[in-house]
Parts: sequence; structure tokens; C-alpha cells
Amino acid sequence: MATENIALRDAVLAELDFDPRLNDEQIGVAVSDGIVTITGSVCSLTEKWAAEDAVRRVKGVLGVAEDLQVDLPAVHRRDDTDVARACAEALHWDAWLPRTVAVTVRDGYVTLSGEVDWDYQRGEAENTVRRILGVRGIYNEIKLRPRIATAQIAREISRAFQRNAQLEAGVITVSTDRGTVTLRGRVRNWTEWAAATRAAWSAPGVAAVDNELSISDMEMSA
Repeated sequence: MATENIALRDAVLAELDFDPRLNDEQIGVAVSDGIVTITGSVCSLTEKWAAEDAVRRVKGVLGVAEDLQVDLPAVHRRDDTDVARACAEALHWDAWLPRTVAVTVRDGYVTLSGEVDWDYQRGEAENTVRRILGVRGIYNEIKLRPRIATAQIAREISRAFQRNAQLEAGVITVSTDRGTVTLRGRVRNWTEWAAATRAAWSAPGVAAVDNELSISDMEMSA
């Protein structure tokens, strides 16, 4: 294994060990040219999400391949009816969500459906059910209602990039096709990549975001 891969692997392992949300003893890490693969098992869906989040925080990570399995402890296992009821109640009491989100459960895997006005609501629905005990995975099939003409979307996103202190707007190009936004260019790290994605999704009328931004490896060589 190249020296750079060993150093990055050690950094990822240290970050996983540092995160109090994780039991890193069941998580394996492999690194190849900045791409980190995490394998093993975790005790909950929230722990699976936290592991991927921790890896993305590490300087020099260019990509994450996540192959973690959710192995629920016996005390957290619930039948699908119980999980569905808990998810539906949590969604109902979330002030950010309309009453248009439906939930179905099969073998602990939750499918979200329905329509909302904004992408943050779709993400909020997923975050809400992710924390429910007994949930092993989520399929988010919630759709966005169209709100503005396609021609306006690119302009709105470009303006958002210019306002965002985390982004160099001049190195990102935005194109749209029937509500699908494609981002191209180069950013310096995962923080900028995620900020560009959030900004694109925040524009009204966006139905999908294809983030083709590449992450510079200048940090790895610094």
C-alpha cells in the first residue's frame, strides 16, 4: 500500500474512533488513491450514516464507497407494523413536513412516497425516519412538485453560488434540462461539493441534481 494510502487510512480510522456516535470495532477501512471503502456492520441506520459522514470529514478523501450492513440488536428489532406506525407518527409531528408523505415498511426497510414542495422537506422526511428504532434502510421516493420554469432554475442557482462564501462560483457551471440540474467543474473538498449540492437543491423547481463536480487533490499534496 502506498504511503499516501496508509496515511489516509490511519486518518480515517482515527476519525471513526474519535466520533462518539460510533463503535468503530466492527468497521473496516480500505483506501486506494483517495477513495475510501468502509465495510462491516453497525447497530443502527443512524450509525451507518454517521460513519459515512465521519469519513467525508477527513482531509484528502476524494470518494466514499460504503458497504456497511445494519445488524440490529435484538432489543431494537420491531415488527413492520410497529415501525410503520412509529415512522408515520414522527412524520406527522414534524413541523417542516406537509401531510403528503406516506410510509410503507418491509423487513425493516422504509419506503417514503408522496409529493413535497422543497428538497429540504424530502431530506427532512428521511432524517426523521432514520432515527426510528427498527429501521434498517430507507428508499426515498418522494417527488417534488414543479414550481418555476426550467429557464429560471440555472439563474437562481448561479446567484446562490455567488452568495455562498464556501464556494468559488466561477469554477462551477450549471445546466438544466426539464428540472434536472447538472453541475460541472472542480471544487476543493467535500465541504464545497456538499455546499454546491445543497444550493442547487434549494432552487424551486429542481427535480433532480446530477453533481459531476470533481474534487481537487491539491489538499492531499499540500
